[in-house]
Amino acid sequence: MVIPMGNLSGMTAKVTLSFSDETIEEARRFAKREGLSLSAWMDQAAREKALREVFTAHAEAVARAGLDLESAALADAQEVALVDDALFGGGRPRVA
Repeated sequence: MVIPMGNLSGMTAKVTLSFSDETIEEARRFAKREGLSLSAWMDQAAREKALREVFTAHAEAVARAGLDLESAALADAQEVALVDDALFGGGRPRVA
């Protein structure tokens, strides 16, 4: 994903939004600190929030399905180590 930095390039919609005074001041402060326009910072913040929602929904679906991806990854790593030991004999470094 490419997020425009500091300008309005790539932005196509102009909308009117309302924020609390506290929220808009914090947003302005963060935008300035990151060298972005307020619009670019708000665009980035909205995209990040949307991605968090998608990733959270995915993680919840994986959990509901009973999948244990961490255990599967650890088992794969252990299997690779066993194959390396069998092929390259214990402490011998692998050649990539």
